[in-house]
Amino acid sequence: MATAETTNPITIFDEHNPPAAELYKKCVHCGFCLPTCPTYALWGEEMDSPRGRIYLMKLGAESKARLTESYVQHFDRCLGCMACMTACPSGVKYDQLIEATRAQLHRHYHRSAGELLHRQWIFHLLPYPERLRVVLWPAWAYQASGLQRLLRKTGLLKLLPRKLRSTEALLPAITLRELRADLPERIPAQGAVRKRVGLLTGCVQRVLFSGVNAATARVLVAEGCEIIIPRDQGCCGALSVHAGLEEQALEFARKLIDIFDRARVDMIVINAAGCGSTMKEYGYLLRNDPEYAERAKAFAAKCKDISEVLVELEPRAVRHPLPLRVAYHDSCHLQHAQGICSQPRQVLKTIPKLEIVEIPDAAICCGSAGIYNLVQPDTAAQLGDMKVKNCLSTGADLVVSANPGCLVQISSALKRAGKQVPVLHMIELMDAAIQGTLAKELQARG
Repeated sequence: MATAETTNPITIFDEHNPPAAELYKKCVHCGFCLPTCPTYALWGEEMDSPRGRIYLMKLGAESKARLTESYVQHFDRCLGCMACMTACPSGVKYDQLIEATRAQLHRHYHRSAGELLHRQWIFHLLPYPERLRVVLWPAWAYQASGLQRLLRKTGLLKLLPRKLRSTEALLPAITLRELRADLPERIPAQGAVRKRVGLLTGCVQRVLFSGVNAATARVLVAEGCEIIIPRDQGCCGALSVHAGLEEQALEFARKLIDIFDRARVDMIVINAAGCGSTMKEYGYLLRNDPEYAERAKAFAAKCKDISEVLVELEPRAVRHPLPLRVAYHDSCHLQHAQGICSQPRQVLKTIPKLEIVEIPDAAICCGSAGIYNLVQPDTAAQLGDMKVKNCLSTGADLVVSANPGCLVQISSALKRAGKQVPVLHMIELMDAAIQGTLAKELQARG
């Protein structure tokens, strides 16, 4: 756990982009955010609610608080799911407030050596696909050799520190096909070209969910899109900006803008909700950069979630029937941060015989939230178990979402519950319908 070394109340926030008073003063403390906040739902603690955290920001900005472990912990516990923004009648920009606060805490708060090492490991690995790929080869051997099953069966994993155990539990099934997968730089459209699009392959997505990228490409091609996939693209900076690593996020953003500017595409298609929410905010993120500010706005205007793209295109490819009952889980950074809720459902409704069912308490986060399930594993597990209970109550054959973190989190919670229900990305289901995959083959993935 973090330690508090700074006690001078004046040093909580510096003058570089502190949480803006014009933003936090818009909060009238009405309480509409409370039922939607995952941590408030769990504990009923005012300081672990959006309005409570905004009050703490105000105290920090006015030099009326100390930079203690307790103070920082309330911000660490926030998932950044932005459900409060959907609920807020005053239009408080909580996303900008929490990101500014976390950047301040990252610069000024001295965490324990163990916590610091854990976070450095995350941010020196996950945003870098090639590093991640190297690390995952031993993880593949660990699974393929049967060692994982043995250690889990004997209970020896309980000897590991809590955060390492939680990381091991989140590991999806790793295959050689995924580790070796690569997409060409250009994929021609089928039939007349309707759009020339760039495809973001992501960092973790590229390595652990390359099948989602391949499915995205197949669907876009079938719908008449020429696809450009720059090989030198890297992380979009979403994980960094959500955790307060401002400089790293800015560097990733600049590089991605440069790369896709050279690609000269009509739009940039994104199939990971967390990436999309950050890329659409590049104009704000780079607002103080004279070289990139205008370019960032133009770039952000080109960014679209895959569901937005497909809704805009009149279906060209034939959808084969999939007689399945599907529970659609709204990713927080799609539903709340981007305001995209109806589009994925509209896309799925083009599949004949597919039944879409709604999940109870759908606005509550599943507990993934970027790196949250790695740094706050106990809370994340509680939320994951709640989400799975609600998913199972629908009697669905499949659970579908639109974000890789959600897929990992819900799959892990299903394993804890002893349930074999497949969890797929929305685009994988669409790809299956276009390719003519049988429903029973999809159900067998559980």
